[in-house]
Amino acid sequence: MSPTRRVQRRPARGAWILQPVSVVWLVVLWLLLWGRISPGLVASGLVVALVAIALFPLPPIAIEGRPRPIPVLRFLLRFAWDIVRASVGVASLAFRRDQEAPTAVIGVELVTRSDLMLTLVAEVLSLVPGSLVVEVDRTGPILYLHLIGVRDRADVERERARARETEARMIRAFGSPADRDALARDRAARPLGASAAVTSASTTGAPGDPEAPR
Repeated sequence: MSPTRRVQRRPARGAWILQPVSVVWLVVLWLLLWGRISPGLVASGLVVALVAIALFPLPPIAIEGRPRPIPVLRFLLRFAWDIVRASVGVASLAFRRDQEAPTAVIGVELVTRSDLMLTLVAEVLSLVPGSLVVEVDRTGPILYLHLIGVRDRADVERERARARETEARMIRAFGSPADRDALARDRAARPLGASAAVTSASTTGAPGDPEAPR
């Protein structure tokens, strides 16, 4: 009988960062709950945070990407522009009292298979006024966005393309090599703006169509 060889898996590169960050964040929340800062509260918050992390450890999350200065700058500039553009659009809808703002729920199929990148993309999309992630399907993965100011199918496709471009910029800025390879394959197989299989719903706006403007 051949001897059994035990293989010990090493934690993902960068995963150790999450624990200290979680401790610091819990201490900050502890201080916010008390409404003041003192050495005693910082010490007690640190104890509470360490106990919470020990009793409820975070699952391992692979952090394989690294920031790239030029793509990060491009992402931040475009993100700031998206916030300004969307804020103006939502404000203009608020002044139109004679008609109800049209809304829609659309599905956007993403490229990444990383839980961390999926979460970051969902957070960034939700920070843009008029856009909110209402559901996440990890098997796709697919993000379902609730949008304001969507009037027809052209607006739906335009917002979907913007969401996919946001993911692409984030992958170029922070993504792992696997995410960048997946993005390159996706762009080669499907041009920007092309709809994913999940989006092949009727364009007539029939009842029951989750992407029909409402």
